[in-house]
Amino acid sequence: MIFRFGADGDLTAPSDDRLSVGDPRVVDFLAALARKLLAPAVARRHPELGSLGYFLRPAELNRAVEKMRRDDALVFPRGNVFHLPPANVDTIFVYSWAISALAGNHNVVRISSRSAGAAEVILDAMNAVKADPVIGRTQRMVTYGRDDAVTASLSKWCDLRVVWGGDAAVDAIRKHPLRPSARDLTFPDRTSWAVLSVPGWRAADPAARRTAVVGFANDAYWFDQAACSSPRTVFLVGGRAGDADGVRTEFLDLLLDVVDQRGWTVDAAMAVEKRVNAYGLAATGAARTLDFPDNRITAVTLAGPGTAPRRWIGAGAFPFAEVPSLRDLVPAMNRQDQTVSHFGFTPAELRDFATELGGRGVDRIVPFGSALTFGALWDGYDLPAEFTRLTTLQM
Repeated sequence: MIFRFGADGDLTAPSDDRLSVGDPRVVDFLAALARKLLAPAVARRHPELGSLGYFLRPAELNRAVEKMRRDDALVFPRGNVFHLPPANVDTIFVYSWAISALAGNHNVVRISSRSAGAAEVILDAMNAVKADPVIGRTQRMVTYGRDDAVTASLSKWCDLRVVWGGDAAVDAIRKHPLRPSARDLTFPDRTSWAVLSVPGWRAADPAARRTAVVGFANDAYWFDQAACSSPRTVFLVGGRAGDADGVRTEFLDLLLDVVDQRGWTVDAAMAVEKRVNAYGLAATGAARTLDFPDNRITAVTLAGPGTAPRRWIGAGAFPFAEVPSLRDLVPAMNRQDQTVSHFGFTPAELRDFATELGGRGVDRIVPFGSALTFGALWDGYDLPAEFTRLTTLQM
């Protein structure tokens, strides 16, 4: 299933084998892949693959197929799909590819030559699955260098081009034209946040607090805090004067304990980069105080919510800002913002926050521990709908 381009960039396009929406051969392949990814030995080495395996379970696949069904139209595959996932999050390509394959599309996925670790495990698992031959003929995972000719050829071939990796990557890929009937589905630079209710934290028991911090640590430390949905800043919301300081101290103490137990590390070069970036925030007036309790944690006190950095500043870097209420965060949010992970708020508070945002920013509001959990609704897109096309029929 893995094809590598030669120097001439030649790759035979997928055959004309037809797949249907929810094709049982695809469902069987994805379910077999899930079983391999959920194997205990794999889960111990790469915990993030557990979430992926869960996503690919038959029950989840069948739910996804049902969401593609329509009462008012016939649903068909979109056609040929060319995926260009990011290198820094080495499982994301499976999610978008799996939904596209489930929709019956022929897919070519470019795997970055810089991908390693979990990506290699996934590819090995794919090749180990005994699949119907149609899977190998219609689903291609390929690796090639920076070859504009190959990218241009695949762009001309596809009906839908899926581009991940930030604004620069999207702009670079868009230089290669599509057929007039084709279009792009893009995932550019995004920023995500965490919101922690000060009264909610105070009201929670110790077990709930620890569970919340474990979830937050998973959100932040998997993928070195570089995933689009990894929290970049923690907003401490509400409470009386001075309460936020105590909550922040408890939160960071628990976080360091969790990081210790998980055995997560940050190398010296990353620790230095975080320190340089933190001093940069202070030099520009964005930060008021800096704390370096450990190489794995850098805590920054921001001058206000409006100075929260949208760029990645290093793994385990956590700027903090205080706001009276979630509504006070609304002016700081914009279209670049993707996920807000939360703890300690009532459903009414979260719904009011989402309503005030009014779609101007933030596509996902999820509990701590769910920021990296991929769903069929992502970045504001209904992916099953994006990967299918509709035919209306009137009698």
